[in-house]
Amino acid sequence: MNYTEAKEHAEGRLHQIFAMPYEAFDNDVPERKLHLRVALQALLGEALREERLSMQVLHGWENGACAAADLHHHEHKLRGEDDIAGSLALYRDALANLTPLPIDTGSLLAEPLASAIASAEQNGATIDAETRESPARWPEFPNGLALYTFFKVYHRLIYGEDDAYRSICCKTAAGLREIHEFHLEEGEFAVVTPLHDAPAGEVKLVLHVSQAQPVLALLRDLN
Repeated sequence: MNYTEAKEHAEGRLHQIFAMPYEAFDNDVPERKLHLRVALQALLGEALREERLSMQVLHGWENGACAAADLHHHEHKLRGEDDIAGSLALYRDALANLTPLPIDTGSLLAEPLASAIASAEQNGATIDAETRESPARWPEFPNGLALYTFFKVYHRLIYGEDDAYRSICCKTAAGLREIHEFHLEEGEFAVVTPLHDAPAGEVKLVLHVSQAQPVLALLRDLN
C-alpha cells in the first residue's frame, strides 16, 4: 500500500495559526466563533477575493447508501457576492420545491476508481469484486488510498461525524492538497486547498446540499 498518497491528522495551515487546532472549534471553547471566522478567512478569504474558489455540492447518497456510482455533485465558481447569492437562491428553492438538483458530468469516485483499477490490472494486479466494492480495500492498488480518503470525507460530510475538525494531506491529480474538514453547529463542510507552503491555486469548498444555505451564509458574512 502506498501510504504516501494520504495522511489523516496531518499538520496544515491552521497549525500555523492555532496552537491546538483540533480543540479550537469545540463547543465548550468560548472563542470558537472567532476561531471559525479566522479559519475561514485563512482558508477561503484570499481565494474568494482572487476568484480561485469553487463550491462542490454533493448529493445522491441517502439512507446510508454509499455506492461510488450513486454520488453526484455540481460545482460552482464563487467569485463574489453575486455568485454566493445566486447559489443560495438556487439551493434554497430546489430544496423547498423538491426540484431536481443539478448534476455535473464526470464523477468524483466511480470514474477515478475505474481508471485506477484498470491501470492496476494493466500492470499485472488482480482486483476482485470484493476489492472493487469495498472502499476500505481500495488502498491495495495505486491511487486507491487517495480515493478511499475522499470517500471517507464525502461520507462524513453526508452522514455526520463527531470530531469538530480534521486536517488531512492527500495526493490528488492536481498535486498535494490539504483537506480541512469541519463538523460544526454552523455547518458541515470541507475545504480542499494547496499546501500551506505551496504557490496559490484553486480552492474547493465541499459540502452536502443540505448544508448549502448555512455554509454559504458563513461565506457571505466573510465576504
